[in-house]
Amino acid sequence: MNHMDSRENRIHSSDIKPFSYYKCVIPDHFNCVPMHWHSEFEINFIREGAAEFICGEEKFTSAKGDIIITQPNVLHSIYPCANTRQVYDTLVFSPEIFGCSDSDRYMSECIRPLINGSMRVRKHITPKHHYYPELEMITDNIFSCAKGDSPQLDMLMRSEIIRLFWLLETESDNDIDLSESGSIIRPALEYIAEHFNENITVRQLAASVHLSESYFMNRFRKHVGLSAIEYISHFRIDKACKALIGTKKNVLEIAFDCGFCNISNFNRQFRRIAGCSPTEYRNKIAELR
Repeated sequence: MNHMDSRENRIHSSDIKPFSYYKCVIPDHFNCVPMHWHSEFEINFIREGAAEFICGEEKFTSAKGDIIITQPNVLHSIYPCANTRQVYDTLVFSPEIFGCSDSDRYMSECIRPLINGSMRVRKHITPKHHYYPELEMITDNIFSCAKGDSPQLDMLMRSEIIRLFWLLETESDNDIDLSESGSIIRPALEYIAEHFNENITVRQLAASVHLSESYFMNRFRKHVGLSAIEYISHFRIDKACKALIGTKKNVLEIAFDCGFCNISNFNRQFRRIAGCSPTEYRNKIAELR
């Protein structure tokens, strides 16, 4: 098995522009963000609403004004809250945005530990944080620069990102959970990503991480926030949503492509997770475009 399969395939940065900005609405634009990882940093700024976040071993419900920081190679996901939409800005950027050579002491002592994970910063920043007014202003500046999208604003954005991480590195709180043992279940996520259109059992997933079935199920729920079977359903429905938007295949074809053996079960699971039928979802997204 190729262990890169659960890594997000989307390219967020280039040599010319080492970041990507996204305006996101869950569940209007997409039903959820399944568990994944990438080698870039990610900042989410919640503009309104709420959603369920999992970032490493931390699980929390977001709220308006929250700032969520994800360091490279950390497993993370976003699922909608019932009857609630979340509007948020996302910036995904390459470590190259920090600049300088590896021999620079700022790079070797401050930035490299952020990239390789030996230094952890607070993931979930709420308006109760003692630095919040300044962190909010910096984050708002970062997204204003990203939306402006010019070389001059890139320069300002870089300085604001460095300022943001300087504050996060130097804050004096001691209650940050630094554990990141979620990587133990990453091979199972990779197995699901590779075989989602096949029949998948808990026994197969447990074997992929060399754990007993009962211990695996406990660890999976702890790190992902869902049972393995429920996660597979969400993963398949997310694939179906993308196929409904990005292809002209009919609903039956999409159901079978995504691992569902019969159309009635697919329709039932789709409505339970996405809140509407596949056809209604396709039409709703078409109206938004």
